[in-house]
Amino acid sequence: MTRSPHETDNHIRQLIATRPILIFMKGQPDFPRCGFSARAVEALREAGARDLAWVDVLSEPDIRSRLPQISDWPTFPQVFIGGELIGGADITEELLGTGELARKIQDAGVHSAS
Repeated sequence: MTRSPHETDNHIRQLIATRPILIFMKGQPDFPRCGFSARAVEALREAGARDLAWVDVLSEPDIRSRLPQISDWPTFPQVFIGGELIGGADITEELLGTGELARKIQDAGVHSAS
């Protein structure tokens, strides 16, 4: 489906606003197509994320081209929790190490029962 830039921007904003945890990545969480995407997914899961929403930017070229302008973040993956851009793989891993990632996931209401 080809969207205008305006439609794509609105679609991206709606995805971010309606998904507690969303990762724009290369591939899928169970089949990432780049190491950075794999690292970000692993950090999210390690921090207790479940029901992880994702968009494969390799199969969504309109999103891949427009998201960096919306988020002001040039690379992928891009992790959003509670509508807020967290960052890419490195920042997600740093937040995992400090415990902040688990707190953000818990605040978003998307964590495992354990």
